Amino acid sequence: MSRLHGFYGPRTATGKASLLPAPPWHYSGDLLTIEFRVDPDRVAELLPEPLALADEDPGAVAFIWADWQSCATDRAELADPVRGQYKEAFVVVRCQFEGRTYSRCVYIWVDTDFAIARGAYQGYPKKLGSIHQTRPHPFGPAPRIAAGGAFGASLAASDRRLAEARITLTRETETNGFVNGHKMAHDRWVTDIADPTAFSLDEIISTGAKEFEAGPAWAADVDHFELFASPTEELDRLAPREIIGGYYRQVGVVWDGGELIHTRSTNGAPA
Repeated sequence: MSRLHGFYGPRTATGKASLLPAPPWHYSGDLLTIEFRVDPDRVAELLPEPLALADEDPGAVAFIWADWQSCATDRAELADPVRGQYKEAFVVVRCQFEGRTYSRCVYIWVDTDFAIARGAYQGYPKKLGSIHQTRPHPFGPAPRIAAGGAFGASLAASDRRLAEARITLTRETETNGFVNGHKMAHDRWVTDIADPTAFSLDEIISTGAKEFEAGPAWAADVDHFELFASPTEELDRLAPREIIGGYYRQVGVVWDGGELIHTRSTNGAPA
């Protein structure tokens, strides 16, 4: 009998059919970010124990659109871009655990199967969606990454629009926001096969960028931002009561694993 190979399923005799290569994973992307505030209770309801609200600005939320080109260490996906290009839209809040502040992705939509699989491993609650954002370009009618550059973005899932935004770049700034500026605190879980009320894997992990580089961050006026109701989503429960600001930045990131910070797994270490 053959030994099966592959970082992710399907595992086969050669591993060639695996949906994902092994990390580290490398990303180049354009990020459009809108930060806003909601009632902190809306953030608290998305935090599992033992995570708690951040002490400072607990109702702060970031909605981020990202247009990614990704690859493994051998860069093979760059020559076969269908394997590495994807778009996503995600919602980040902040929380704390044992006195440390973390960022946490509470909703996220992507448009490829391999991105969903990566999310399952990393603890991102990824769902399939339709994501679009304006791409910058130095020629023609596309916006430049400069003052006056106007960008739009949209998110839809299950044939329903969930979010839309328009921003205009105004000036360079130090960062592209503060909500998504910490290590992530995410859940990973597997429901027990013999008991659907229990979990055979139930843990909170922390991950962050192993390497990070970026171009200038740009502040932006938020010309329009709206979240819409859907019968199968709860995104509109985070409808903003106050806009903090908009941002745009091009980044490069390397991701290579994380650490366990809390577990309730029945077959794991004690919490």
